[in-house]
Formats: sequence, C-alpha cells, structure tokens
Amino acid sequence: MKGKIIGVFDSGVGGLTVLKELVKLMPQCSYIYFADTLNCPYGPKGSNEIIRLSKVITEFLIKQGCTTIVIACNTATAAAIDLLRANYPIPFVGMEPAVKPAALCTKTKSIGVLATKGTFKGRLYQETTSKYASNIKVCYRVGSGLVELVEQGKSNSEEAKDLLKKYVNPMLQESIDHLVLGCTHYPFFIPILKEILPESIDIIDPAPAVAKQTNRIIGDNNCDYAEKPFVKFFSSGSTQTLKNLVSEIEQGSKITFRNKEFIEYPL
Repeated sequence: MKGKIIGVFDSGVGGLTVLKELVKLMPQCSYIYFADTLNCPYGPKGSNEIIRLSKVITEFLIKQGCTTIVIACNTATAAAIDLLRANYPIPFVGMEPAVKPAALCTKTKSIGVLATKGTFKGRLYQETTSKYASNIKVCYRVGSGLVELVEQGKSNSEEAKDLLKKYVNPMLQESIDHLVLGCTHYPFFIPILKEILPESIDIIDPAPAVAKQTNRIIGDNNCDYAEKPFVKFFSSGSTQTLKNLVSEIEQGSKITFRNKEFIEYPL
C-alpha cells in the first residue's frame, strides 16, 4: 500500500471538521477516521477512561497502517496526548486551544472560549491561557449538551440556537470580540453563531492550524502520493450520522473524500 496513511480520531463526528481541513491541504494522503460514537461524549468522562479509550483507538489505527495520528478531540488531547507520545513511536498532533491568536488580536481585551469541561481542566488550556491571556478577560463556558446535538444531527436546530444563545449571551455582556471554539464539534454551529453574534466578533476554528501543523510534521517531501487515496470511516456505534455529515461537508465545501468506506467497529 503506497502513500501515507494519517489516522484521525474523535469521541464522535466532531473531528470531521479537522479531517476536512486535512484533506483540503493534503489530498494526496489516505486517511482513517475513527469516531468513538459508542462512548461519546468524552467531556464528562474522567481522565483515566479517556486515556484508556485513546490507547485502544491508537493501537487500532497503528494496526491499520497509520504512521501519524491526529487527535481531533480537545478533551482527548488534554487527557491523553502526553501519554500517547511517551508510549507510541509515531508523531501525534493534538488540538491546541486557540486562545493565543484570540488573545493577541483582541481589541476589547476580552475573549470568549466555548469548550468542554475536560478541555478547561487540561494542561494545554491552562498553560496557553496563563502565557498569552494573563492580561485580558477570558470568558469561558462549558458547552454542555452541544456535542450531543451534533451527534443527533441537530446542529442547525432551534434547540441548538437556544442553547448557544444561553452560552454566548453572558460573553457578549463582557464585550468579547473573539469567540474560540474549543471543541471540534462546535464548528458545525458556525452558521448559527454567525446569526446570533455581531459581525464584529471573530469566530476562531483551530482546525486549519491543526492541518497545517500536521503537514509540517509529515513534511511536503515525505508525504508520498497514494495511487488511490482513500478515506475509511470507522465508528464504534452507528455510522449514520457520519454518513450524513460527510455528505454535507462534500456538498458544502466541494471537498471529496475519495474512495470512502463506512465501517462499524465496536471497541
């Protein structure tokens, strides 16, 4: 099998927002995406359980031939990336909370961060906030219930709009001018967020930066062109939401997940 295979995993379908950027930047590579929908969401879970699940998925992806793994989940990155890097001899790319660009660009000295409980507790978030946002106001909210709405195919629903208003309205009262999306599921809400937020507020999706970092790690000269690039989608539960969102992404962004295949694979 020729060509690089990049593994991507998330607690569910949220990591598709990262996979989309990876395929856009490196269409010559093949990808294996694992959605742990059976155990979604990861946000409320303890670190030990998230680490266990991350190890199981990592070992599965390595057996499938993946030579680089993108942890397309902020919660799993926060809990497990250090351990994974210490225990497996391949590169790992994680989700970094995009607090830095928001903190550097804010004019009101106030930014909003919407993320999961696990992300806020993680070392990466705390270190980044301490380093770059010590002199500004950071208004953070745990987006309880948002991941579940995406997994249920309700990202464009009135229920989603009402919940998002509940989380962002207190931020607006603090004069934020940037909103950081600290969960890979949340970019699916960007159309609604653009409706309910003033145009002056920048919405920061870290997925493009993660794709660029992956490209740097692999190296342009070392990413062999696959004769037939493919994208395999595995799910520990039903693949239906995966199929629906993949179709939406292909139609909306003109990206093609070539030679795609959907497979249910219980952990």
